[in-house]
Amino acid sequence: MNFDFTQEQHEIKRTARELLARRSSSERVRASAESGRYDDDLWRELQELGWPGIAIGERHGGQGLGVLELAILLEELGYAVTPSPFLASTMAALAIEHAGSDEQRERWLPGLASGEATGALGVASDGSADIVGDADRAAVIVLVEGGAARLVPREQARVEAVQTIDPTRHAASVAGDGEPLGGDAYGAIDRATLAVAAELVGVCQRALDMTLAYVKERKQFGVAVGAFQAVQHRCAAMLLHTESARSATYFAAWAADAEPDRLPEAASLAKAAASTAGREVTAGAIQAHGGVGFTWEADVHWLFKRAQVDAALLGGAAAHRARLARLAAARVPSPA
Repeated sequence: MNFDFTQEQHEIKRTARELLARRSSSERVRASAESGRYDDDLWRELQELGWPGIAIGERHGGQGLGVLELAILLEELGYAVTPSPFLASTMAALAIEHAGSDEQRERWLPGLASGEATGALGVASDGSADIVGDADRAAVIVLVEGGAARLVPREQARVEAVQTIDPTRHAASVAGDGEPLGGDAYGAIDRATLAVAAELVGVCQRALDMTLAYVKERKQFGVAVGAFQAVQHRCAAMLLHTESARSATYFAAWAADAEPDRLPEAASLAKAAASTAGREVTAGAIQAHGGVGFTWEADVHWLFKRAQVDAALLGGAAAHRARLARLAAARVPSPA
């Protein structure tokens, strides 16, 4: 059985890697973070490529591809630590397409698919969410609370900018009433969750690649530090975490498209693995870089900061492992 990507999926990955290497280089990421502004020209390029609507149905102006293709794209955006509202808007679009009513889809999805409008999704408690990525510029915000979700148009929301550890991405607190999503809110949340996991996979791969390049060049006592067994063990652990997160995430993306009944467990498995990997791999990258890894001038800290926020977004590893335990226990038949 062939588990590789199709030719079209390979092309999506190649195009994304080449474009983002030019348009979301480390220098551009740094400039965006230090200025607190996104690159509007880059967002227009993403719109022209149709990426905001890659997983939205053609009926609503999207490309009509699957969650698997979206995961491929999100991995590359994570690899480049791209400062953009793409992830937040994609999460909202996935929720609306999966759980929204026909009227809600008709109202919001065309704008989200074209990129002319953006969305956001966050977890609320007692009616408000403390941190919602890119809610400050979103036309519509999906708030998830207690297994239910509601749509809050921007004009009905109380939005206040907040600062997180990751300056490459905007965030805000959100409160407001809206209309409920009438469909399967859990399925919508699971799709958003695996989207975050996919970005984390890209962050981990970039941290691993940067670390391997550094330890091959950095020398101590005339020997590359990559020759030291302790460094090799750390890099091996980083690879293990990265590949574990990738395998679980692409299984979840496949399940979302092909076997939705398996998505609840698959999404939590992916997020648990990716959250753990994000924290471990980026922390390992900073340590392997030695003293320079802790400096503002080094680029590796952008990956660490993105990973910390993404790891907590829509539940951390512990929360998703607990959910996996509950799902597994529910399948065990009661004793006669």
